[in-house]
Amino acid sequence: MVSARRISSLLSRSLCLPPPSFLSLGRNSSLGRGVHRFSTAALIEEPITPPVQINHTKLLINGQFVDSASGKTFPTLDPRTGDVIAHVAEGDVEDINRAVSAARKAFDEGPWPRMTAYERSRILLRFADLVEKHSDELAALETWNNGKPYEQAAQTELPLIVRFFHYYAGWADKIHGLTVPADGPYHVKTLHEPIGVAGQIIPWNFPLVMFAWKVGPALACGNTIVLKTAEQTPLTALYISKLLYEAGLPPGVINIVSGFGPTAGAALASHMDVDKLAFTGSTNTGKIVLELAAKSNLKPVTLELGGKSPFIVCEDADVDKAVELAHAAVFYNQGQCCCAGSRTFVHERIYDEFLEKSKARAMRRTVGDPFKKGIEQGPQIDAEQFEKVLGYIRSGIESKATLECGGGRLGSKGFYIQPTVFSNVQDDMLIAKDEIFGPVQSILKFKDLGDVIRRANSTRYGLAAGVFTSNVDTANTLSRALRAGTVWVNCFDVFDAAIPFGGYKMSGIGRQKGIYSLHNYLQVKAVVTPLRSPAWL
Repeated sequence: MVSARRISSLLSRSLCLPPPSFLSLGRNSSLGRGVHRFSTAALIEEPITPPVQINHTKLLINGQFVDSASGKTFPTLDPRTGDVIAHVAEGDVEDINRAVSAARKAFDEGPWPRMTAYERSRILLRFADLVEKHSDELAALETWNNGKPYEQAAQTELPLIVRFFHYYAGWADKIHGLTVPADGPYHVKTLHEPIGVAGQIIPWNFPLVMFAWKVGPALACGNTIVLKTAEQTPLTALYISKLLYEAGLPPGVINIVSGFGPTAGAALASHMDVDKLAFTGSTNTGKIVLELAAKSNLKPVTLELGGKSPFIVCEDADVDKAVELAHAAVFYNQGQCCCAGSRTFVHERIYDEFLEKSKARAMRRTVGDPFKKGIEQGPQIDAEQFEKVLGYIRSGIESKATLECGGGRLGSKGFYIQPTVFSNVQDDMLIAKDEIFGPVQSILKFKDLGDVIRRANSTRYGLAAGVFTSNVDTANTLSRALRAGTVWVNCFDVFDAAIPFGGYKMSGIGRQKGIYSLHNYLQVKAVVTPLRSPAWL
């Protein structure tokens, strides 16, 4: 296992963004100094050949890689160029049925829920070790299919994934019920039982991290899984699931179906033999998933959806540190982060200084081939997201926000967008209301705490928020007043395995990570037995 200190040390020697787990008040970064505006050197060179082979493009059902029932495939693309990486099996309704049948049999008849919790824990620990052993290949595959910087994937995300599975392996043999006193001669106990077959649908922005957040607690609790990958990024889930079987997972316990939302996703959400559903993605799609689950067998649903997180910079802030933290909060992962701090609220007394320094920092940001050392920002995921982001930028200009820098594409190939900063942004503009999911920072001015609390909460979302202040009273006031599932104070994007994550309002239902994630995959059963002539009650 690579330690957090080791990760921090590695990153401090490179030009890549600091990982979100280490973005804190005490860090004063000088990333990007001496780099020319929107460096495009990597864009005019030939793309670097990824150091990994594509070995798994079929569906994984009942422990075996198989073709889709229809024989259909679909292309998965390299965001750096738009070129085809591989053709992947296209799962459909029949494939979801096959996968659910395998998961159901593995749960009802197989050894996974019947082996001791300690045995399950050992399999998860062996799997974590295998992920660490193959982390270079997994990071390369993630970068190739997703476009995120390789240094981010290899030095931040893969160590976190290993940590997540160590964490959930530790929980496996610590899940238990209670003995409950009753008003009468009864022995009452509660059992925490695995819920059964879990359907899981993961997004394209953090494929491996979301795999870990969903698969880890489900397996620790003794469930079986059918997981649908995002159609944009199917490759790493297939690779990493193979390692689960190498670690000793019984056949059928995890099944991976690559395919599209309206077909494979809808079939999974509405399947009558799926006992629980977990989805991460857009709020609009989340509504559809919830409706399908309700109209079928009323399966419980966990949703982690969109966000428009406020990042509040108070008047007592160290401006240089606040600029760096706010920059990372919105631009990390090409801005394709559900909790991105994309509404930057700055106190009017320091607004002008903050704006000029934020503009300069965005103009120093290095954009290019994500396999190239020192690159902070790769391409957006695909043409659709690329055009969506550019459309929001046009909307900002048309709404009379001031475009301080960026605003266009970089290069002529792939889906690269200039880091973009807007000032004079008003609350009613689309760029201040909608989830852009791209490298666009909107900087708004506020007068006092009452003003910023009201405006920060005036959104349909409530996933996260950031507060930057040196005053503990201000921090306490804001952290309690903001209606968000996570409030980071003088830090941002700290994703420790034990910290729960989820949203208020239309940002979702339920929590992922930590002990709270286990509740999603357990049923509570009360068992009541009469006591005859008890010595005590």
